Amino acid sequence: VQLQASGGGLVQAGGSLRLSCAASGRTFSASTMAWFRQAPGKEREFVAAISWSGGSPNYADSVKGRFIISRDNTKNMVYLQMFSLKSEDTAVYYCAAEKPWREMTASPRFYDYWGQGTQVTVSS
Repeated sequence: VQLQASGGGLVQAGGSLRLSCAASGRTFSASTMAWFRQAPGKEREFVAAISWSGGSPNYADSVKGRFIISRDNTKNMVYLQMFSLKSEDTAVYYCAAEKPWREMTASPRFYDYWGQGTQVTVSS
């Protein structure tokens, strides 16, 4: 699976952005997909994940109620809609995929495929 993230940019606090992740590979529809982020000087952290079927999304507490993860298996796409952005959301955002049929996890070490990252900057 190859992943290509896009949609980042500069936005004011309180604004919205939608990130997209295009995936190639026949096993995409069988894989849990997730978004992680990494701010300067910090470790990569879990943001959200979605199962292969699109059900049971999981969110980090810091984004719950503000971010929505979704996927379209017909287009091999995963999205992260972000609302009410805060300055602490500033980071490079990465999409990631587990190997097919694995149980959903929030730990980055269980994700085998990573996109190149897209920068999100929220100005206060």
